[in-house]
Amino acid sequence: MKLKYIYAAIFAALTLNSCENFLDTENYTQKTTSNFPKTSEDINMMLSGLYSTLNHQNRQHTVNIYYVAGAASDELFGGGGSADKAFQMTDKLLNVGVDAFQSFWEDNYKGIYRANMILEYVGNVTDWVDEATKNQAIGEAKFMRALLYFQMAQMFGEVPMPLTSEAQNLPKSSAEEIYAQITTDLKECIESMPDKKYSPDFSGHATKYVAEAYMARVFLFYTGYYKKDTLPLTDGGSVTKDEVISWLEDCKDNGGYGLVNDYRELWPYTNPYTINDYSYTNGQNAIDGSKLAWETDVNNEVLFATKYSVYGSWDDVSLSNMFPLFYGFRNQDYAKTFPFGQGWGCGTVNSVLFNDWLADEPNDPRRNASIIDVSDPKEGITYSWDGNDQMEYTGYFQKKYMNINAKASDGSLVVYSYLMYGAQNNMQLGQTQDLVMMRYADVLLMHSELTETADGLNRVRNRVGLPSVDYSLDNIKKERRYELAFEGIRWFDLMRWGDVETQLERQIGVKIINAGKETTMQSFGGGFTKRYQETGGFWPIPKSQMDLSGGVLVQNKGWGTTDAEFLGW
Repeated sequence: MKLKYIYAAIFAALTLNSCENFLDTENYTQKTTSNFPKTSEDINMMLSGLYSTLNHQNRQHTVNIYYVAGAASDELFGGGGSADKAFQMTDKLLNVGVDAFQSFWEDNYKGIYRANMILEYVGNVTDWVDEATKNQAIGEAKFMRALLYFQMAQMFGEVPMPLTSEAQNLPKSSAEEIYAQITTDLKECIESMPDKKYSPDFSGHATKYVAEAYMARVFLFYTGYYKKDTLPLTDGGSVTKDEVISWLEDCKDNGGYGLVNDYRELWPYTNPYTINDYSYTNGQNAIDGSKLAWETDVNNEVLFATKYSVYGSWDDVSLSNMFPLFYGFRNQDYAKTFPFGQGWGCGTVNSVLFNDWLADEPNDPRRNASIIDVSDPKEGITYSWDGNDQMEYTGYFQKKYMNINAKASDGSLVVYSYLMYGAQNNMQLGQTQDLVMMRYADVLLMHSELTETADGLNRVRNRVGLPSVDYSLDNIKKERRYELAFEGIRWFDLMRWGDVETQLERQIGVKIINAGKETTMQSFGGGFTKRYQETGGFWPIPKSQMDLSGGVLVQNKGWGTTDAEFLGW
């Protein structure tokens, strides 16, 4: 919808709109701009609402940035059932319908609106404990605005950029203007936020160190994709590579973050209620010889994540992580696929990734820690085709975000979080696993890439028992591909390296099974290379947004025509 309509809807939903006072009396039951925010606690409430936009944008699985980063790349195929064209469109760089990305567009602008509101009204609050606490709150709002605009810029290229809560009907801003605002917001975060090192009690909040890590991610994408040497600033200045390295080193050395002992301990299939019943983890020790055990979502390797809770309901499914449901096995006997549970069968793993990984690093434990090979006896599962509507089946599924079951005391299968946290025993509403957005391993790999040194690269490799290697961009590419698989990064790495066309073309001819029938992956819409050249890797603006703008917004190149639509197999 047009931005002014987005703003109006959000304004009303948050009950922050000013209203006429009846007989000049104060409204004690409704929060309005006349009485809210007044305190620092009010600002904290607004920040909670701001962070929640990350949850909301990810409830629509097929059109959020994390699914796109996997499915559009060479990591995952769309999967799902025979009727799930919306799941399968992204891996072919195609679209289904006119408003496929509507929810992602709206949810991001809701968050941007909330960030702008905080920044406009934070000056009204006077009860801050100290200036550092105030600067932390301002920094969190600026960080979130930067993050949301970065997501929009990665997904759509050029987008409207409102910087106030005023209702506006804006045209697209240029990529340079958008990245200048992102960079400026992050730079101000880094320079003004207090020195808050890693603390479990502050998990899920942005800090100065999180902003430093994201500055590196923004720099690498912008300079790589747009072929620039520096990041622009709104005042006409720029941020150099050396500055980015300095900030990243501060994050790396002083943020209180580190690598967990064993890579498998990052993912909930090693939770205490599952580990001893899962053949892959039963009786296993961590790589350092200690007892293998899930570090939980809150650990010092995770810098930033979308947080979920036990309070998911049909009134607000965004409180649950829907990705494990999305990626779970489709139409199986779940006693035979234990510990992997029920789901929609989306995001089947491209066998090219599995085979490349095996060839490049045959002794890398991350391969089996990240990918389910249904034929591997170590997994101890039996996958059946009886009555299965699974599309684009390869025999491989990702393991990091998977519906994980545990065995209750009576032997029944339950969602692990039901036993561990008291969540609902419901495959859709009981998923509490956080969605990791930035890990310390990524910080180390970005530092190696920016400095062209091998230290960070080898720390990541040595953590999984792999030998050290010399620095090269090729080694960085391989390490990022394997370490960060299925974590919402690969597509944007390919875009910034200029590797999209080469890697996507390798998907053609890959053996798949569609609803029990053997076939091969095909190209649609003229082929992967053609679609990438037509679109530049960016996705369609929802038609309803363009209609409501009255012609102010124009469609991105490569979209809006019949040959850009996925019509099914």
